[in-house]
Amino acid sequence: MKKLLSLILAAALCLCLVACGGEPANDKNDANNADAKTYTVGICQLLPHPSLDSATQGFKDALKEAFGDAVTFSEGNAGGEATNCTTIIDGFIAEDVDLILGNATLPLTTAASATDTIPVLGTSVTDFASALGITDWTGTVGGNVSGASDLAPLDGQAEVLHELFPDAKTVGLLYCSAEANSIYQVENIRKHLEGYGYTCTNYAFNDVNDLASVTQTACDGSDVIYIPTDNVAAANTETIANVVLAAGVPVISGDVSTCGVCGVATLGIDYYDLGYTTGQMAVQILKGEADISTMPVQSVTEFTKVYNPDNCAALDITPPEGYVSTADL
Repeated sequence: MKKLLSLILAAALCLCLVACGGEPANDKNDANNADAKTYTVGICQLLPHPSLDSATQGFKDALKEAFGDAVTFSEGNAGGEATNCTTIIDGFIAEDVDLILGNATLPLTTAASATDTIPVLGTSVTDFASALGITDWTGTVGGNVSGASDLAPLDGQAEVLHELFPDAKTVGLLYCSAEANSIYQVENIRKHLEGYGYTCTNYAFNDVNDLASVTQTACDGSDVIYIPTDNVAAANTETIANVVLAAGVPVISGDVSTCGVCGVATLGIDYYDLGYTTGQMAVQILKGEADISTMPVQSVTEFTKVYNPDNCAALDITPPEGYVSTADL
């Protein structure tokens, strides 16, 4: 009987030791699980062109620097089509990604409409208030949306135009009528240009199909053409260049990539830096260091006067000091 009792007590003691010894192991596993947390980020880019490509790369680099291999990207390029944006965003939601980047206005608005739980950041978006239909803009979207704006000072771009072409009389405003942010830029730069005494006329194209014909009409009626940061224009700069250079009409653009093909000058931003800034916002959100509902939309603070040396030479234009060549960027 004593022998049996001893065996029972020994067994009970072993069970206690195992139970007590298991707690540190569980704590260690929990710590390892926390360290091994992974993230999936969905990126929907409107279409391929250099500015948007640079913004996407900057965004990814910021996340990779923070998380290394712990972050993976699910990427989709909509090719400029709204239906493709919807399909891509719906795929991200079904995949249950941790965060969505909308690179350009349409991907942002599509994502913002599709989910109110997954954090959504926008980049390469000129005016968040116009894009999202916010009338009482305070600088913060609220809810699950924030991001970074690519808006360069429109008064500064008007100043560049006037600095290069003080004797011009007419300015054609060439843009895609389907892009809300392009409309915003055209409406606002018009005020600054008219302040310099220019007569401004809108030349809106519907899509790439009528881009060449509308550009030709703009050339026929303008001394200078201004093109805002317009995605359709930026993706079809060769088409514009073929018309404006043959007509001998200079273009001031809203972004550097457009200037590099069909423009002569711009006051522009670095889209890689813009994407990187947006990526830093994503890192804060994923780490739980910031609440997206209270994150103000970020704005670019550094701008560069840029000129296209080939187009300036072709049109016999000499920019003043202080302009950086597109060849040096």
